Amino acid sequence: MNFWPLAFGFGLSALIAWGGYKKRSLSRSGLAGAIILGTLIFGLGGWIWGLLLIAFFVSSSFLSRYKEAEKEGLAEKFAKGHQRDLGQALANGGWGAVLAVLYFLRPDPLLFAAFVGAMATVNADTWGTEVGVLSPTMPRLVTNGQRVPVGTSGGVTSLGTLAALAGGLCIGLVAFVLQLVNGLWQTGQWAWTDLWLLLFAGLGGLAGCFFDSLLGATVQGIYYCEGCQKETESQVHRCGRETRLRRGWRWLGNDAVNFISSAVGGMIAALLGWLIL
Repeated sequence: MNFWPLAFGFGLSALIAWGGYKKRSLSRSGLAGAIILGTLIFGLGGWIWGLLLIAFFVSSSFLSRYKEAEKEGLAEKFAKGHQRDLGQALANGGWGAVLAVLYFLRPDPLLFAAFVGAMATVNADTWGTEVGVLSPTMPRLVTNGQRVPVGTSGGVTSLGTLAALAGGLCIGLVAFVLQLVNGLWQTGQWAWTDLWLLLFAGLGGLAGCFFDSLLGATVQGIYYCEGCQKETESQVHRCGRETRLRRGWRWLGNDAVNFISSAVGGMIAALLGWLIL
């Protein structure tokens, strides 16, 4: 095993993560998580894998800050704020790191397709959430179409769905361009099959995002603050009161939902790759 890719991955991940920490996009534990994940993905997957992780982090961090003041009132509904901690880092990049380890042990193009799908899912979910809460129309529950308050787990809007699709396609486009550059650099030509990455990312990311909403509407743990009389994803409300479980499974929090959904989006992208290529 070559030590230098891991060392380079560690150095670059530490630099980028430190920038995110200084801009308050990462907490201290999130800083550590980003360095660990970046080192594994860069060092074991390769530079294209690492740059896709960076594309997700940069774009999602930007959208988290976009119109932050307008979204502040919804913060109490979510388990965590815009500053990512270790749990959020692992939820968004953990499955990608697993795929990087598997790819290092046995390189397979389908594992790369799965990684693109996983990154597309977490990017689609972030874009869909951060833009969707600004929708002028009320969201509808993904299971039955019932109108629900803005920020409700499992609620979707047309604007949020379009943003989620754009988030997935963004990852696919970055993957395509990076593969194009890599092919031209190594062989002087590019493979037309790389265009399929747009489809894998778009469909895989959107499907994974909808699966996230489905879990949020059915089995994710949702709590209720008796004092504020408000619903939340957190076991301790922002007012400091402990909440009671209102529906779903206590052990299935938002981080677990994100991790599972990224795996689902990755598997769908890999399945598309297997069927088409």
